[in-house]
Amino acid sequence: MGRGRVQLKRIENKINRQVTFSKRRCGLLKKAHEISVLCDADVALIVFSTKGKLFEYATDCCMERILERYERYSYAESQVLTNNAETNGNWTLEHAKLKARMEILQKNQKNLMGEELDSLSLKELQNLEHQLDTALKHIRSRKNQLMYESISELQRKDKALQEQNNMLAKKVKEKEKALAQQTQWDNPQDDGLTSSSVILSQSLQPVNIGGPYHPSGIEEGAALGPPQHRNATLLPSWMLSHLQE
Repeated sequence: MGRGRVQLKRIENKINRQVTFSKRRCGLLKKAHEISVLCDADVALIVFSTKGKLFEYATDCCMERILERYERYSYAESQVLTNNAETNGNWTLEHAKLKARMEILQKNQKNLMGEELDSLSLKELQNLEHQLDTALKHIRSRKNQLMYESISELQRKDKALQEQNNMLAKKVKEKEKALAQQTQWDNPQDDGLTSSSVILSQSLQPVNIGGPYHPSGIEEGAALGPPQHRNATLLPSWMLSHLQE
């Protein structure tokens, strides 16, 4: 049969309690040695009996060194805990301040919107009115400034577009002039043929011999020489002989 489970409570019998202490102490010291060897750990064990007798165990390092190390880490941990507690307290206080400030700002915003004005006194209402007037002045000033800047920008763009339009119109005129000159240089014979045609048509117009008005615009009796000379120049010989008969 295996060992039964021991109930963990104080042993009332003094002799049994002392025997159990001796056995468990030896087992505890053995376990401390084993963990220091197997795990390469620094172990320090301190046990006081009911009569105040000291039993201790330490690894290769001396007990004082392990205790000093323990105190250093304990102090550092206590400092961290203290700082955390102070930080938590500061955050709690800061949260309360920010919450109160947010409530005040929300109330002011509602008052500026014309809500919850019943709780305000006459002086507070006058201050609120003054704040609104000041805000309106700043808003109108900013609006006028933006409108002036917008108008100035539009005028600048209009001036730039006008200059660009004038430049394009000038280029178009120069292009048309150059095109006309090029056309005149490419067809120089057209003008000469036109002039020759006009001169030839004027020279071939018929002459009214006996009429009162000449087609070319020369009146009768102008200095064109004797009639016979003109007939001889303009009429064939057989017609001249027939006229003389």
